[in-house]
Amino acid sequence: MLEGMIGLRNGTVGVRFTLLYAVVFLLSGAGLLGLTFMLSGGRMSSVAPAGSPSAQAGLVAARQRIHVLEEQLAAVHAQQSRQLLAGSLLALVVMALVSLLLGRVLARRVLRPLRLITSATRRISADSLDRRLAVTGPADEVKDLADTIDELLERLETSFAAQRRFVANASHELRTPLATMRASLDVAVAKPGPAASTVALADRVRTQLDRVDHLLDGFLVLARAQHGALADAARVDLGDLVGAALRERSADARRKGLSVTVDVPPGTATQGSPALLARLVGNVVDNAVTHNEDGGWIGISGSAGDEETVLVVETGGRILDQREVDRLARPFERLGGERTGFPGPGGGRTGSSGLADERAGSPGLGGGRTGSSGLADERAGSPGLGGGRTGSSGLGLSIVAAVAAAHGGRLALLARPEGGLRVSVALPPASDAAVAA
Repeated sequence: MLEGMIGLRNGTVGVRFTLLYAVVFLLSGAGLLGLTFMLSGGRMSSVAPAGSPSAQAGLVAARQRIHVLEEQLAAVHAQQSRQLLAGSLLALVVMALVSLLLGRVLARRVLRPLRLITSATRRISADSLDRRLAVTGPADEVKDLADTIDELLERLETSFAAQRRFVANASHELRTPLATMRASLDVAVAKPGPAASTVALADRVRTQLDRVDHLLDGFLVLARAQHGALADAARVDLGDLVGAALRERSADARRKGLSVTVDVPPGTATQGSPALLARLVGNVVDNAVTHNEDGGWIGISGSAGDEETVLVVETGGRILDQREVDRLARPFERLGGERTGFPGPGGGRTGSSGLADERAGSPGLGGGRTGSSGLADERAGSPGLGGGRTGSSGLGLSIVAAVAAAHGGRLALLARPEGGLRVSVALPPASDAAVAA
């Protein structure tokens, strides 16, 4: 009984139902057997008839004979009672086992709709919020629960879709004022004999516009990756993407004196969107180049297995805190626990806008430092979120994580014990059909 009480408190719903069914059945069976045993234990009494003295002598002998028979009957009755008790106990044990088995079957039957709901709910992710449980059957508590979950999924789908539309629409709409500002700068500079201060100011503002434009481009890619639509899926060779990304950043790598080692075997491929995967690899390589120390190194390796294709990019540098590294895949996060801030016209910070981190040697509008809009500290050896030559958008590794998730993969960030960062991206392998095509 103690074990049953512990199971009722700590077990699953199925275990609790099983034990409840068994306990109720056993109590009913025990009560029925006890009542039967008590009713079978009654004794019969007899009264000797009255008669003459001559008949009394014959009755004495008869009574002695009856007494002997009563003793024999009592012994037989006691033996039968013991056999009935033993049989009842054995039947109770057998019925206890049967009741547990039947209770388990009944519990599984009762909980089957809940298991189906749980399994269907687990298969629904942020990229498949349009799916519904759509449970059919009588209007009972289980169907009410399923309908409530469907309503929750509908609200989540509406919220996610509105968020993605806002990001995409805002990014598109902001390009119009940016283009207008660029045109105004070009007109101001194109006038005959522009002042030197006007040209310098135009160059600084154009740099900031390039960075904002890069940020908007990052928002668009992030929104597309999180939407999960991969209509242009094809076989993509990661080695080709790595080579293209390194060629694009070769000038920056030579300027920093970086030593680059590439070990991506031929055939290291995956299945997905070429544009999104190119952005993924470009962001990882850009992160390694931009946030590396002068004279540092970059190691790029790849492997293709039956279950996944893995791309690993490692860099050296100072020893990092793993708890801070874990936050780098979030938008606008950097090492040190602070969100990036965008510098104002006078070189100071305008607040925690998440747009920039100061970079050495990049003049601001008022003579200060311009912002890098990255997620990581710009000091030597401090890896962060690369985004491009105009400064990182603050979304580099966020985009990597979103693109990997959209392809059914994952991003892993590890602070190397000897210093630096290890970025690992696991993606599904290229399908046989894609390879044959």
